Amino acid sequence: MKHLLKNLLFISFGAILGVAITWQFSASAQQNATLPLEELRLFSSVFGSIKRDYVEPVEDKKLLTDAVKGMVSSLDPHSAFLDAKDFSEMQEQTQGKFAGLGIEISSEDGLVKVMNPIEDTPAAKAGLLAGDLITRLDDKPVRGMTLDQAVRKMRGTPGTKITLTIYRKTEERTFPVTIVRAEIQVQSVKSKNLDNDILWVRITSFQERTVPDLAKKLTDGFNKNPQLKGIVLDLRNNGGGILQGAVGVSAAFLPQGSVVVSTKGQSPDSKQIFKAVPENYRLSENGDALESLPPAIKKIPLVVLTNAYSASASEIVSGALQDYKRATIMGKTTFGKGSVQTVRPVTSETALKITTAYYYTPSGKSIQAYGIRPDIAVDQNPDGDPNDVLITREVDSENHLRNKQKAEDSLISDREKRRMEELQLLEEKNSKKTPEEREKDKAKKLPEFGSPEDFMLQQASAFLLGQPVIKSKSRLE
Repeated sequence: MKHLLKNLLFISFGAILGVAITWQFSASAQQNATLPLEELRLFSSVFGSIKRDYVEPVEDKKLLTDAVKGMVSSLDPHSAFLDAKDFSEMQEQTQGKFAGLGIEISSEDGLVKVMNPIEDTPAAKAGLLAGDLITRLDDKPVRGMTLDQAVRKMRGTPGTKITLTIYRKTEERTFPVTIVRAEIQVQSVKSKNLDNDILWVRITSFQERTVPDLAKKLTDGFNKNPQLKGIVLDLRNNGGGILQGAVGVSAAFLPQGSVVVSTKGQSPDSKQIFKAVPENYRLSENGDALESLPPAIKKIPLVVLTNAYSASASEIVSGALQDYKRATIMGKTTFGKGSVQTVRPVTSETALKITTAYYYTPSGKSIQAYGIRPDIAVDQNPDGDPNDVLITREVDSENHLRNKQKAEDSLISDREKRRMEELQLLEEKNSKKTPEEREKDKAKKLPEFGSPEDFMLQQASAFLLGQPVIKSKSRLE
């Protein structure tokens, strides 16, 4: 575990506007590498041409910093060079509160894609939905901006406003949304004792406080009703967070010492095995946050809810609990981000967030690009989820890391074939609707997670109570 204390294993997808991130850094020794002279001559030639011939002068620092950023970002969707401002903002996130909108984002087709509007933040209250595409920030078009530039544009002083232009694919419309920035303080664990002796526990992201907060919620829920018939662990729209949080959440339900996840990459530091033991999930708290957890929690029937926006750390938890048959996974196939990012300092003000390893479930399965398939596929709506065809996952990103265990060509071609078939069916269905029906579809929104109208939660409860479950109508899980 000595390497764990050197680098934070950062396992969420996209850039983050509203999630608290914990990190642990230490300087790492510079390793000499043989430099390719021919390519360096090419770089020098291009650099010289820009300095000499570009329409206006460009500072050396900007050219070189942008070159480094381009080099790193070309590797995969999750690696990035953090300049002084990016690095400073990540340190603010570590404290769990900063000024922003409260959304997790990634890029898609040159636009900013909303992966998850964090609950109880300005973005969620303004009605942003996972899958929305941001096309303009105030009067500036997003196309042409880097993700870092978009992040900086959206952050700002609490109380100030920004207008986002949203394209919502499911409604085929573009509209503006004005949001007031606020100090974001994310509560990563929520819970509720349902009337049917089911305990619902939702984790919105994996943070420094997630494991102790989960232990408290589980203990409180059990003490309130020791006759619990089941627990629903809700990881929908959870884009990840820190690896230690995922290990601790898994440890809450697995026997002590169970292997939760292993990581493997090029460097010796990346080859690790993480088990359900305190030294593998303990962060800032003293002792073992799970020590006082009621023993019954490890035996109560468990369902894990996932969807296409459950990524990274969420997939580690889902994969571990599925491999040990400790939980039944219900919902939709997860995002498919099976890689670990490590943050390493470069200078006192900059850092490199770089993909250092693939992660593997206890049975040795790589989740990269494929995701975790549910044991029971369930829709989010009673009448099905036809708009699933519009959702993109890790495998749809052009420069995503390839799964080293399985050939992806058949997955990609089969997925694209089914996507085109589903799109055609969706278009045919929509063409037969009246204008009134189309407007009604646009106004339809998913119920709040954990509410009595939450269809997927209803099916999870039914399963735990031994009742029939309405399975997914979609061919695109």
